[in-house]
Amino acid sequence: MEQQLSPEQINDFIKEGFICIDNAFPASLATDVRDILWKETGMDPDDPTSWKQPVVRLGYYTLEPFVEAANTPLLLKAFDQLLGAGNWIPCRNMGSMVLRFPSREMPNDTGWHVDASFAGEGDPNNILSWRINMFSKGRGLLMLFLFSDVGEQDAPTRIRVGSHKDVAGVLQPYGEAGLSFMELAAKIPQLPQRKEALATGMTGTVYLCHPFLVHAAQPHHGTVPRFMAQPPLLLRKGLVLEAEDNGYEYSPVEMAIREGL
Repeated sequence: MEQQLSPEQINDFIKEGFICIDNAFPASLATDVRDILWKETGMDPDDPTSWKQPVVRLGYYTLEPFVEAANTPLLLKAFDQLLGAGNWIPCRNMGSMVLRFPSREMPNDTGWHVDASFAGEGDPNNILSWRINMFSKGRGLLMLFLFSDVGEQDAPTRIRVGSHKDVAGVLQPYGEAGLSFMELAAKIPQLPQRKEALATGMTGTVYLCHPFLVHAAQPHHGTVPRFMAQPPLLLRKGLVLEAEDNGYEYSPVEMAIREGL
């Protein structure tokens, strides 16, 4: 029988804004990815004195182990279940790779935020000017791929459980134009208080998150560097929030937004 998300997992996704999938891709692929990234950093995995920065960002690798990790049968089925069959574009790279190292230096990227999904009128290379709207234009899912074991001390991503529905309501008055990354981030302190979860797990774990989920980085207090990727799952066509067809079956991503509105 083909592996797929259970009804309970789908309900959790709608309610909480994310699900955690263990063993979503083989640990052997993670080993290959880490080997490539260590070489890219120029750091020595066996020499902590060479780990000079708290955060190193790499990304957009199209090499085989990266692409294979994003396209396992379990994940492809989950994408269909959360967004509708075929309403997404297969990942051809692993997006942004975020490496976090034990450090006394405070990283400068630990604010609560929602990832933007489409370019505004400014410089398309300036991610802070990118935008997000109530239809989540362009982005179907936020994804967190763990390429190393991540415990509570290893800078796991912080998640505000259920915050995706709050964000839907914030975005609604702004229609198609939406808000910029910074404009939406400025409104997050006014959102309802939410329980916080940590994106921990063993190598090969993937968190599939609603694109409106509020999340944040944190300093690394452990001993082993954390390797994680944050590729978006891009939409093939737009989300539907008010279907003209009474028989239309809303996807879990759409259902969560509708509940937030």
